[in-house]
Amino acid sequence: MGKTSSYPAYTGGTVNVNGQTKSALYKRGNNIVSDYNMSDTEKQIYDYAQKSFADSLSKVNVFDENTQRELKNQLNAYTRNGQKIIDDIYTPMLNNLKSDIASRFGNYDNSAFLDKLDSIESKRADSMSGLAQDILAKGDELKKNELADRYTYLGFLQDIQSQVDSNILNYINAARQNSSSGNNYNASSYRANNSLSNDNWSTYANLAASTALMFL
Repeated sequence: MGKTSSYPAYTGGTVNVNGQTKSALYKRGNNIVSDYNMSDTEKQIYDYAQKSFADSLSKVNVFDENTQRELKNQLNAYTRNGQKIIDDIYTPMLNNLKSDIASRFGNYDNSAFLDKLDSIESKRADSMSGLAQDILAKGDELKKNELADRYTYLGFLQDIQSQVDSNILNYINAARQNSSSGNNYNASSYRANNSLSNDNWSTYANLAASTALMFL
C-alpha cells in the first residue's frame, strides 16, 4: 500500500493592522474561538455608550426638578414675549386714542372714547385668550421636543454600539476567511500529495510485477 500523510492540523486566521493583531480565529480543544483586540480608544467609546445608554434609558420619560424648572423658564420667557407683543400693539393704540379724545373733547367721558376703548379692549382680550392657548400648546411642544431629544440621544448611543459591533464582526469575518483559505490550501495539498504517493506506489508495483514475470 502507498504511504498516506497525516491530515494537516487546523489553520487559524489573523488580521493585522499597523503590525498589531486586530482579530484572530483559532482552535482550542474542540472549539473554534474568535477574538477581537479592542483598542483603548474603542473600549472607552464602547463602554461610554453602554453606560450612558443604561443610565439614560431608565430616566428617558422622567422629568426631574431641573428639567421641569428649565421647561418652566422657557415657557415663562415665551409668555413674557407674547405679552410684550400684545402690549406693543395695543398700548400705543390706547395712548393715541386718549390723546385724540383729550384734544377734541377735553375729557374721556364721551361715547366716542368709550366705544373705541371697548373695541380696543375687546381685541386685546381676544389676543390674550389666543396667547393663553398658544402657551398651552407651547408647553406641550417643549415637552415633546425634550423627549425627542432624549430618544435621539439614545439612538445615537445605540448607533455607536452597533458600529463597534459591526467593525468587530467585519474583522472576525476577515480572520475567518484567512483561516478558510489556509485550510483549503492544506486540504488541496494533502489530496495532491496522497495522489502522488498512490501513483508512485502503483508504478513501483507494476514494475515489480513485470520484473518477476521475467524470471518465470
